[in-house]
Amino acid sequence: MEVHDAIMSRRSVRKFLPDPVPMASLRRILEGAGMAPSGHNIQPWQVWVVAGAVKQALSADILKAIADDPPERHQPEFDYYPTEWFEPYIGRRRATGFGLYGVLGIAREDKAARLEQMNRNYIFFDAPVGLFVSFDRRLATGTYMDIGMFIENILIGARGEGLHTCGQAAFTWFHDVIRRHVPIPEEQLLACGIALGYEDTAAAENSLRVDKLPVDDFTTFLGFDEA
Repeated sequence: MEVHDAIMSRRSVRKFLPDPVPMASLRRILEGAGMAPSGHNIQPWQVWVVAGAVKQALSADILKAIADDPPERHQPEFDYYPTEWFEPYIGRRRATGFGLYGVLGIAREDKAARLEQMNRNYIFFDAPVGLFVSFDRRLATGTYMDIGMFIENILIGARGEGLHTCGQAAFTWFHDVIRRHVPIPEEQLLACGIALGYEDTAAAENSLRVDKLPVDDFTTFLGFDEA
């Protein structure tokens, strides 16, 4: 797949087929991800790949924690979202959420169905492979940029293998539960989870196409000839 085609076809898939992912594909994806730039080439990333019984037990444990524990018991270790939303970001966020629930036929007032859909994050949307990306918490804020570039390489590399992904910040709320199943050292901060597999093209949720800003909405060109 051409690089531009891989970028343009990347999106968050929320229902996967159970078909196994070849280990050779996983290794090529991670090899490519490891070519990401990082400040002073420190390469701060660690990846934990789960499948089979390990993934199933981890998912079951998170869902049990959701059912049994008070909501405040599980919190992420860093703020991914603002405490108060504002425009234009709240509008874009709502458009994506309403779009997803719309294609699934979930009404705005149906909180139970919305929660059920949210909790599908924790079974990796049925993907056969899950990844967790972490980095040393003693590093500085710039490391988040390094990790972002590394994660993007995973997402684009997956498209090159004919696979799809979904980046999942939702897993950061349950870093303590994940550590029961994945040997992430305490000095490592969990950045996100990633679902990876083959898209279920018949699934309604995968028909969603979100709007992306045109180039001129987020770019200012300076010093170029008009021609």
